[in-house]
Amino acid sequence: MSQLWKSGPFVLKLQGSGASAATVTSPPPSAVGPSLNRPEGKPSGGRPSGREWARYLARFLRLTDSLLVVVAVFIGYVIRFDGGHSFAESRDNALGGALSVGLVVVWTGALHFYRTRDPKVLGVGSSEYKRVAVSTTRVFGLLAMFLVVFRLEPAWAFYVASFPLGLLALVANRWFTRRWYNRKQAVGQFLVKAIVIGEPEDVRYVLKRIAKKTGAVYEILGVSLPGARRGMMLDVDGRRVPVLSSTDDIVRTVGRHGAEAVIVSGPVPGGNQYIRELGWRLEEHSAELVLASSLTNVAGPRIHWRPVEGLPLMHVDVPQYSGGKHVLKRLLDIVVASVALALLSPLFLALAIIVRRSGPGPVFFKQERVGKAGRPFRMIKFRSMVTDAEASLAALMTHNEGAGVLFKMQNDPRVTSCGRWMRRYSLDELPQFWNVLTGEMSLVGPRPPLQREVEAYERHTHRRLLIKPGITGLWQVNGRSDLPWDEAVRLDLYYVENWSIMGDVIIMWRTFKAMCMPSGAY
Repeated sequence: MSQLWKSGPFVLKLQGSGASAATVTSPPPSAVGPSLNRPEGKPSGGRPSGREWARYLARFLRLTDSLLVVVAVFIGYVIRFDGGHSFAESRDNALGGALSVGLVVVWTGALHFYRTRDPKVLGVGSSEYKRVAVSTTRVFGLLAMFLVVFRLEPAWAFYVASFPLGLLALVANRWFTRRWYNRKQAVGQFLVKAIVIGEPEDVRYVLKRIAKKTGAVYEILGVSLPGARRGMMLDVDGRRVPVLSSTDDIVRTVGRHGAEAVIVSGPVPGGNQYIRELGWRLEEHSAELVLASSLTNVAGPRIHWRPVEGLPLMHVDVPQYSGGKHVLKRLLDIVVASVALALLSPLFLALAIIVRRSGPGPVFFKQERVGKAGRPFRMIKFRSMVTDAEASLAALMTHNEGAGVLFKMQNDPRVTSCGRWMRRYSLDELPQFWNVLTGEMSLVGPRPPLQREVEAYERHTHRRLLIKPGITGLWQVNGRSDLPWDEAVRLDLYYVENWSIMGDVIIMWRTFKAMCMPSGAY
């Protein structure tokens, strides 16, 4: 019986499910079906490949981007600026029309020049949104200089209307298109057919990482191992992945299965010469060669390639823990925290009344946590537990469901009735906006630890304290309390070394969605 295995962006139809003591086993050749991620009885029928769908998507976005730009510029052309006349009503309407056409041409050209529709960034990470924002902002920066020089006052309506509306519409268009595209990928459509090659341990590692990491979605057809035979199986966490061929026969295997990409998971027999020749031979099948680096948990912006006499050298920038980027982060913290405290004050009052009526004890719970550089601070939350919760912790340690230094208990008896639903929607965390405003915390950052947790840290885990802890973070939008300790640490360390303003905005948006559709919080 075949079984569909889907985890994150990784889709693979596996044969059998019994655990095998051996890394590679040899079932009958008939066990390997011709289609490994498609429901039985449904032929491929010449469906477009993943790369073809990416090109179709790029064409669709080219059309919709152009339409949105035209609409945004037209609004700027007809709107009145500062109570005066619009371009359409002024004596300079011909000049306004020419400027509008020019703005449309330059704006759409910038979206193309900055490769906002590059198939490699569509539906993946924040690069797509950043390119749209950067290209649009620079176009209107040039427009501002033009308007100042020629003193075209009605044209400032383009800034008032066209710039914000156009940017918002373009980003929203990408977001809705991405959601549709990702839903299709989640059910096995629009996938890039790939074969992973290398030594068994390297292949297994790459398959596991692809399964956990959001990004380009691959339809894994199988693997190729040195000296292996077609029909063997590679065990990956109790799942059996089909071996399609040896690494020596990979090119014919690509042609036989219609693969669009070959992922090299690590060193292979033949070394660099083998990889170079493999790239040449894959050109015959228009298949991409993908090299998996052993360097993990480093974000793209920190990686730069610099060729030296034909040798491509990978440079990894040193993480920055101070400077202009951190000033912008602090400004964002102050603005958002101030607005949140003002707008949410009625909700604060309602929650305070509910907590007060739920039983004896204070409304707020203040607990010492460890902040940046190991400095302690008092973190504020709405009280969600009974007043003697800390005193009764020792008696509950035998029921600890967490790993590492964290205490987790899904049905913790110390949690009050109102505290349970406040925790479910993270409402108990809202007073931490005050900690953000006072500079003790940030909106986004690592989880704020207790002193006893820090004392049990391994050496590398102390890197979590290099920046301010956050109300939310990667741990909050990737499982919350359901996360294993080592995965929570990995996410926090990744954030510490690779954070960006755009990344913070995306995490805050994902946090809002997680609060509306809660899971993993207790």
